[in-house]
Amino acid sequence: MNLKMNAKKMMVAILATITMVSCKKEEKPIDQPTDKSVVELSGTISGNRTLDKDSVYLLKGFVRVGEDLTLSGTPTKTGILTIEPGTVILGDRETKGTLIIHRGSRILAEGTADNPIIFTSEKGPGLKNPGDWGGVVICGKATNNFPGGSAELEGGYGAFHGGNDDTDNSGKLKYVRIEYAGIPVNPNQEINSLTLGSVGSGTLISYVQCSYGGDDAFEWFGGTVNCDHLVAYRCLDDDMDCDNGFRGNVQFVLSLKDPNLADQSGSNGFEVDNDGSGSLNTPFTSPSFSNITLIGPKQNRETTLNIQFQNLAHLRRSCKIKIYNSVGTAYPSGIFIDGTNAINAAKNNELVIKNFVLAGVENWGGNGFGDTGRVFVNAIVGTQKVSTGTPGDSVLIGKSHPTNPKGLPFKTTDASWTIQDWFKTTNSLVDKYGDVGVDASVFGAENPNVLPIAGSSLLSGADFTGISQFTSVAYKGAFGTTDWTTTWVEWIPGSKKYYE
Repeated sequence: MNLKMNAKKMMVAILATITMVSCKKEEKPIDQPTDKSVVELSGTISGNRTLDKDSVYLLKGFVRVGEDLTLSGTPTKTGILTIEPGTVILGDRETKGTLIIHRGSRILAEGTADNPIIFTSEKGPGLKNPGDWGGVVICGKATNNFPGGSAELEGGYGAFHGGNDDTDNSGKLKYVRIEYAGIPVNPNQEINSLTLGSVGSGTLISYVQCSYGGDDAFEWFGGTVNCDHLVAYRCLDDDMDCDNGFRGNVQFVLSLKDPNLADQSGSNGFEVDNDGSGSLNTPFTSPSFSNITLIGPKQNRETTLNIQFQNLAHLRRSCKIKIYNSVGTAYPSGIFIDGTNAINAAKNNELVIKNFVLAGVENWGGNGFGDTGRVFVNAIVGTQKVSTGTPGDSVLIGKSHPTNPKGLPFKTTDASWTIQDWFKTTNSLVDKYGDVGVDASVFGAENPNVLPIAGSSLLSGADFTGISQFTSVAYKGAFGTTDWTTTWVEWIPGSKKYYE
């Protein structure tokens, strides 16, 4: 018998039998004094439960809505967790507090722009850190490409997902903030700020901000859920990680990085795999994204970066992602298409990047990406303007940036394939982000201006031909002239006191 597996199943069963602890007014979260009652949540929630804004809630350990302990996908308990607008839920650091919505159960967390629902660290202002608690995990019954159609999320904490219902409904997350989450359960096996396992298209994910996460901001493992108006803010690892057959539609995303916060595994804007081995298992990881703004950590030449920053988009391992009407800048490297199968998908128009504006950083090395001795045509090196060649191309001249990381606008593992020609067929490469109207204040840690400046070329030119699943707008990137982050997004959560 496999004693290790038996011990693991026994632990999951023990966790499932724990009942929820009732209100304990005398027990206060660390550094969070309040005259509201503090309700500890632990174990399994079944039936209907409502969390109201008049109390503060503390997640202790793995808090499960419903009970679904095997790959078979036959829940032994189900629950509906309703969370009122303005409610604050804290994650316990010591026990790695995590909220898990199991298959067959639902979360109804629908805040408002003026009263968002907030998941955050139990620590007080000035004491919060990425990875203070687990995060929010939703497990659904949609299809994925795991052998057999069901799997346990990485880390082995009893979060099983998958099935055959692509319209499965796991509930709603709307006007929700998730702050300082993301913990390693085991080495290289983490819970993300928001983890979505085989979540179906009947689920609503809209207006969600993940801030200062200790791992990825958003990660999709299979499923068909559609998402819109997402903010990934200063998280440690990748901002959008897609795996195992995810194929939903995602529109209007803002991704902002902190120059000092990056993960040992390498931090990217997008990281996309068909699966961990790069197999050809179906359904393929083939989501569609539109109106994405990816702002990397490099505001200017003098900005010092964590050397673990890598690519604006690392597209690899047989994936077939599609990205439209978007803009990105300020990463060491831009678009990296990695591996024979992903490259063939790009050649066959199955991996698509269309109407994307990729911009460098002024005077960062020769090419806007810190590279050694290359410079864009029409760029100025010292007092010399390079005018020989075709604008958008680069020539060997100038000096590289003196410190790592250094990169390229495009990378590929196939030296015979000219990726820049493929990219420039339907996209734009520009010298520096200011040339397309990205405001430098978007890099600021307080009240960044996320809108393109007046007259920006980003305010027009979007093309939705053949992609009717998206809302048609005029602009490229996440914003036109209206800032949809107003009131509900928090840019400085580390100093925020949510209640007295």
